[in-house]
Amino acid sequence: MSIPTGRRSNLTLGTRGSKLALQQSEWFQSRIHAVAPHVRVTLRKIQTSGDRIVDVPLAKIGGKGLFVKEIEEALLAGEIDLAVHSMKDVPAQLPEGLDILCVPVREDARDALISRDGRPFKDLPQGATIGTASLRRQAQLLNARPDLRIEMLRGNLDTRLRKLKEGQFDAIVLAAAGLHRLAWAQEITEYLDPVVSLPAIGQGALGIEGRSSDQFVRSVLERLNDHVTATTVMAERAFLARLEGGCQVPIAAYATLSNGQVILDGLVAGIDGKTIIRDRIQGNSQDAHTLGVQLAERLLARGGDKILRDIYGTV
Repeated sequence: MSIPTGRRSNLTLGTRGSKLALQQSEWFQSRIHAVAPHVRVTLRKIQTSGDRIVDVPLAKIGGKGLFVKEIEEALLAGEIDLAVHSMKDVPAQLPEGLDILCVPVREDARDALISRDGRPFKDLPQGATIGTASLRRQAQLLNARPDLRIEMLRGNLDTRLRKLKEGQFDAIVLAAAGLHRLAWAQEITEYLDPVVSLPAIGQGALGIEGRSSDQFVRSVLERLNDHVTATTVMAERAFLARLEGGCQVPIAAYATLSNGQVILDGLVAGIDGKTIIRDRIQGNSQDAHTLGVQLAERLLARGGDKILRDIYGTV
């Protein structure tokens, strides 16, 4: 079907149906209204593979694109005009014809620990059970505390919090950004220092995806793009792309921007947490993509390639 590209008064925004996804989409809907009040944005809920399959670890079903595939298909078919994703769910390679057209200002990128009795990470009892669905978190938590028991925890944020309160876990680890967006920051026991748990690539950031050829949507969204977030996420995603990693592989990267310089930390870890290869790179913000690639190549050369080969052979 032909996609109109001129001035339009109605846009359809595709979103997952979870409470967090809807909150993020409604927030961005309001941002569009602020810069383009003549444009009416309608939300359309789309169920993704990751939403349907909730009883299997994501890594076992192929972590790449599980939360975006059906939404991207709707974009390519012209059924929706743009989509709001959590950037950490977006694979490094996008389908032909689609682009990330806007990266709004980033929320807190850190991981957050919520414990049942209010104890911080270092004071959790010996052998405490931690709930997470992330191999990245599992590897880093076990590296810091090999005595911990890591158990799979999937589901929406409210489901995970309920399971904690029911006593199924001593603590759970979630992205701070989601808790902030849902006004649940009071649940957080402790923000984990990135030295302990380096965030997922793009964590805390949103990626607004659209058709590459849709100049009208591009012109609206470019007014909502945050340069600092876009630059730092570019470095992180270049790191991801060079490692050919999915969102459920134990790799992590987090970039900051200061005085025109990007500082990027990255790591590759074994699932059991016994081996972590970590490094940092710094350079001009104009070279953000190159810096991400260079850091990935450093880690691969130091043994990251073997770690990833072993993991891809088992997950």
